[in-house]
Amino acid sequence: MAITSILVPTDGSPMAERALRHAVEEYPDAAITVFHVLDFRGSDSYPGGWGEAPGTWEEWLEHAREEEQALFEQVRAVAAEYDHDIETDSIVGQTTRAILDYVETHDFDLVVMGSHGRTGVSRILLGSVAETVTRRSPTPVVVVR
Repeated sequence: MAITSILVPTDGSPMAERALRHAVEEYPDAAITVFHVLDFRGSDSYPGGWGEAPGTWEEWLEHAREEEQALFEQVRAVAAEYDHDIETDSIVGQTTRAILDYVETHDFDLVVMGSHGRTGVSRILLGSVAETVTRRSPTPVVVVR
């Protein structure tokens, strides 16, 4: 089966960038969509969070969208290094569930995502998005480390 469409979830981490680089290097002819989830639960700066929190949900979302646009500029620049255009998309939600829902409602041949490589207690406490997506995705998943 030829790989013609790929989803690359990103959180802006170095491992997510490695996953994007892997996708454009290994599948230069595939259509690639970089997907970002705005998940306030993963942020320490949401209303009521530990960081310098904005006062309202709307302020948090506006700030998160601004950061997301900077992230999308970075991923476009990475893809441009390989002379590859990408699509970007995002949603507000819980990261793992949003990725799985997106995979289920779009026609991707492959998901390529980074893993932070947590082990032991930190993996148990923090969970693993890559592991859960790999176990539950109806589409094959490549995890880049």
